[in-house]
Amino acid sequence: MHNLANLFFESFQHGVHPPEHKKHTDTLPTQRMPFLARYILPLNQNLGAPPNPIVKVGDRVLRGQPIAEPAAFFSTTLHSPVTGWIRAIGNRRVAEGGFQSAIEIEADPYATQRLDPQPRPDWRKMSRDELAKEVQRAGIVGLGGAALPAHVKYVLREGVKIRTLIANGAECEPYLTNDHRLMVERPQALLQGIEILQTLLGAEQSIIGVELNKPDAIAELRRHILPDQPIRVEPLRVKYPQGDSKMLIKALLGIEVPPGVRSADLGIIMNNVGTITAIADWFEQGMPYIDRRVTVSGPGVKNSANLLVPLGTPVREVLRFCGGLREDTKEVLVGGPMMGVSIASLDAPIIKISGGILAFTAQEADRPVEYPCIRCGRCVEACPYFLNPSKLARLAKARLFEEMKNVGVGECVECGSCTYVCPSGIPIVQLIRSARADIRRRKG
Repeated sequence: MHNLANLFFESFQHGVHPPEHKKHTDTLPTQRMPFLARYILPLNQNLGAPPNPIVKVGDRVLRGQPIAEPAAFFSTTLHSPVTGWIRAIGNRRVAEGGFQSAIEIEADPYATQRLDPQPRPDWRKMSRDELAKEVQRAGIVGLGGAALPAHVKYVLREGVKIRTLIANGAECEPYLTNDHRLMVERPQALLQGIEILQTLLGAEQSIIGVELNKPDAIAELRRHILPDQPIRVEPLRVKYPQGDSKMLIKALLGIEVPPGVRSADLGIIMNNVGTITAIADWFEQGMPYIDRRVTVSGPGVKNSANLLVPLGTPVREVLRFCGGLREDTKEVLVGGPMMGVSIASLDAPIIKISGGILAFTAQEADRPVEYPCIRCGRCVEACPYFLNPSKLARLAKARLFEEMKNVGVGECVECGSCTYVCPSGIPIVQLIRSARADIRRRKG
């Protein structure tokens, strides 16, 4: 039914409509993942500088205790997900295949692993700068995938006035339903987080953007909004990548955010619904960000699920809890099918932005045969940023990085729409992503 309703709602231009594949999990209540014996906490779980460890091998730590402190403004606190002991600090493998500095924790098998509420300062008496410091202490990052330390958005240039706070509940990636379940199961916590941010930022209104394929979330949120609250839920046409911040602002407000301009400078701040709920948990319960909501799905996993998983849990253990992989599984992704990464080792841990674990068989994972570009223009029609993806791919293959900068590679968000529509099977976004990584390395 929501596909018919799509005709009556505004949206951004371009984009694609991949199969949603959300019915496997969108009605499954979130389960808590059992606690395990060992956890691996990579330090670099946020965009910017990784935090500095403040523990040493042999230390006993409590669930929710800080174990690494911010190293810079673009950095955030890391907390222990369990009560136990620090067993090692050193390099450990992460999902992409490389090694990063990490803290290894052995859980105390006799601990209850219950987090005792820690009172936080009354947010009603706080300044905006104090809000930013508290959010940094809580270890909260942007949970839509970017991992930007959440507090960074709340430090505004002098004279900037925030008019609109947007809660991003689009969750446009196929298969993923953890934000959907959050809105259904914890609407009051989300609305509490919106009230906290709206009050401290001085925003005039708040909008929760939710795609029409989540009618139960829309209804549940509307049921809990009080008549005098300046908060409204806006249903959105189902389209990818609706969850991109600039696309959602265009869809909800009709405003184009120019390249190089912060949305805050236009009076808009946007956060993922998970980020906002985590802020409510910190101020209301003293709960730092130590558990990640994860959707486990795909044809290659035996039992799909929505889970609440302690950070640092090995992917292998999450899959084992879901019955394991089917024999014909060929690939496991962390994240969604459009922007996720193929995992190099199942021993890699869940981190703050691991929103999904998807398992695919050869039928879904086999790459199409690549043919020469036929200049059809479908990638141009699909790109929400009006770039020329095929040209960027050709430049990437030729390693002409400066030319890529000149034709807007910095604007690309690597959404994968171009690869999805390419009839020649060219891995456009993968070529662009690899070239951008080379550009960053050359800068460093």
